[in-house]
Amino acid sequence: MKTKQLFFLFTFALAITACGDDEPIYTHGNSKSSSISDDKSANTNKNTSGPAEAQYRYEFPKMKGGNSDVIIHSCILNSNTGETGVNYGLEWDHQKRATRWVCYQMYASVCASNWNRNNWPNGDPWAYDPQVKEAEQQNTYNELSKTNPPLPNSTYYQKGHILPSADRLGSQEANGQTYYMTNIYPQVGDFNSGIWLTMEGRIRTWANQSDTLYVCKGGTIDDDKNILGYTMAEYGGHTGNHIVPKYFFMAALSKKGNKVKALGFWAEHKDGTSWGALKNYIISVDRLEELTGLDFFCNLPDDTENSVEANLTLSDWNLQ
Repeated sequence: MKTKQLFFLFTFALAITACGDDEPIYTHGNSKSSSISDDKSANTNKNTSGPAEAQYRYEFPKMKGGNSDVIIHSCILNSNTGETGVNYGLEWDHQKRATRWVCYQMYASVCASNWNRNNWPNGDPWAYDPQVKEAEQQNTYNELSKTNPPLPNSTYYQKGHILPSADRLGSQEANGQTYYMTNIYPQVGDFNSGIWLTMEGRIRTWANQSDTLYVCKGGTIDDDKNILGYTMAEYGGHTGNHIVPKYFFMAALSKKGNKVKALGFWAEHKDGTSWGALKNYIISVDRLEELTGLDFFCNLPDDTENSVEANLTLSDWNLQ
């Protein structure tokens, strides 16, 4: 698709949805934010199959295909304005019975607070994703306590959100979809309430400073060396033995006016309460792609994509 066509699709989409064992690497220097509107380059690596949304929305990475399907969850995003649209997308691997990534947008109206997690009458509404066979998914009960974590200080894994519940309070429906088990990974409590929670909070800050923040997050499921272990065999129709990632990641693309910038986050999934400075986990998107094997923000024009993924200035993100 030509750049002009891609830009038109993005403008249209924005109009209807908006009225984020290796040492981390980061760079310092002058800001090198790129401009989308000035980029007339081709887009040679964009998604050309799968759901239409995955072929033009910036938050989507390159789809793996094969035994995997891209799933789109749409709903009322803001119950006060009636805005509807894509809540989030994900890639589900049927053979591995695991989510490869979850992606979504953050902007003012979708981040409105029209619902409260405490309003659910029976507690958190854990549910099976209606677009995936229930038998492929983790069970919804007991905080994944039917598990056998390889880490010494853990007795069970918590349900770790990928798209946080706190980032979808615009409507009851949008919040409810974050409790689908395809949006959940088994996570050690120290990690879930530690560096992962810290990064989620910083993502919200960056979203407030952006017109739109495009986010893609997940855990490593594709390489044996990047798999921490598996949950124990379950019961009630669920086969168990779900992947526990050894690493978790985030890629964020901030758009403010026509300027864009991007960064990556990479952290080992482990016990511990002393995580250190957040900047120690920040890397360029290029480096994150090397570690994960994923191609993030593939629907950007090539020159913009190459620039924002290679360049990282910590001061642009208030990380110095």
